[in-house]
Amino acid sequence: MYVTAEAEAADVDEMGYSMSRLELESDICDGEKNIPEVSSSQRSTRPLNVLDHEIAQITKLRSGPHELLSHVEPGRREQQVSTVKMLARREGNYSGRGRFSSADCCHVLSRYLPVNGPWLVDQMNSRAYVSQFSADGSLFVAGFQGSNIRVYNVDKGWKVQKNIVAKSLRWTITDTSLSADQRHLVYASMSPIVHIVNVGSAETESLANVTEIHEGLDFSADDDGGYSFGIFSVKFSTDGRELVAGSSDDSIYVYDLNANKQSLRIRAHSSDVNTVCFADESGHLIYSGSDDALCKVWDRRCFNANGKPAGVLTGHLEGITFIDTRGDGRYLISNGKDQAIKLWDIRGISSNTTISTPAYRNYEWDYRWMDYPTQAKDLKHPCDQSIFTYRGHSVLRTLIRCYFSPAYSTGQKYIYTGSHNSCVYIYDLVSGALVATLKHHKSPVRDCSWHPYYPMLVSSSWDGDVVKWEFPGNGETPSPLTKKRVRRRYFL
Repeated sequence: MYVTAEAEAADVDEMGYSMSRLELESDICDGEKNIPEVSSSQRSTRPLNVLDHEIAQITKLRSGPHELLSHVEPGRREQQVSTVKMLARREGNYSGRGRFSSADCCHVLSRYLPVNGPWLVDQMNSRAYVSQFSADGSLFVAGFQGSNIRVYNVDKGWKVQKNIVAKSLRWTITDTSLSADQRHLVYASMSPIVHIVNVGSAETESLANVTEIHEGLDFSADDDGGYSFGIFSVKFSTDGRELVAGSSDDSIYVYDLNANKQSLRIRAHSSDVNTVCFADESGHLIYSGSDDALCKVWDRRCFNANGKPAGVLTGHLEGITFIDTRGDGRYLISNGKDQAIKLWDIRGISSNTTISTPAYRNYEWDYRWMDYPTQAKDLKHPCDQSIFTYRGHSVLRTLIRCYFSPAYSTGQKYIYTGSHNSCVYIYDLVSGALVATLKHHKSPVRDCSWHPYYPMLVSSSWDGDVVKWEFPGNGETPSPLTKKRVRRRYFL
């Protein structure tokens, strides 16, 4: 049960807590900070290279109102129709359907960004490396460097459903993945062994091989000669039968869960493979990103015949930290250590599979402890195949992640990312404008996750905080950053 609003307020006064800052860019603020609705009149007027590509039209179709709901006069339509007008025109059956289409719903919901708050979900004395909602939004997974992985039941007030203590941890939890049926979770660290846990069991405390079995899945092959490598990225296939992983030995691995063995190894890149994912539900295509600054596309249907990628995407000047697929087998985004997110259409891939990033550096730089060089900020790849680039956030110290916003509620019209400067950034996919900056954390935000259906975003940071941002909020005062508050608020 929740504590009363009066008790919350008393604690806030007692602790002298001031709300963590939320900064909506000045070009979209309308003066009413409690209603951060983003309209066309509030967006930046600065010149932007607006995306002129098929995906821009697809995004507008998926997140724009019906023509008759946006009709003003013959030959003219409103680009942004207010929610009140949308509701009134729906009641007047302007569209002739008597209801909103999915695009109409996205047009309304996508204007209300999850920027109020934050509210504290959990606080640990350990860096948070991973945080993700399940596909239906009912569960949330957070992984920490100190060997803990927590699974929260979102529908039950963020109660901890499973507290997993990782087995044989090396350095940190590098990645986790939840199966589509939400029965199993896998976690990886700097080891070739990925462990799988039954998250649907009744046991809350999951201590490896003490209270529950954490089965080890060995991604190494018999001929590796004992060579050890680490896994940076691991993902379930949609059908739950396979895992794909990217490793520090420059390879991609596919693991067959039914056969309980590695089924494929691809010597994919010339450096660490930091990120991998299946392109869509079919599982035929795999995307990979590496410290060699290349994104590659792999088609498993023809790989055994030629052993080569289907193609290569060039454009980043530094290593790639994360890839997110749009889920359509066509578009993806990548976060890079060159401080940029790039949007790609795989139909533009190069067939030259031996392509490499040109030697342009005349300086030494390591993102793990150095700032990005000033002289590198204006450099551009001479063969950039990306269709758009988003800048403003910072990619330093760790493999920071970026994502498309949810299809159901926003039509994937936004891109969002963590940042080394402790913020979460939300960009408009088509205009490239920075529409919101969420400020709260004191250390790098490595991961963040937007709820698939609700205007809610959760960010996690190296400061150990896991917090949620919402619109319009739940009427409560944002919580002070104390463990006491976490216990009182969520577990009374």
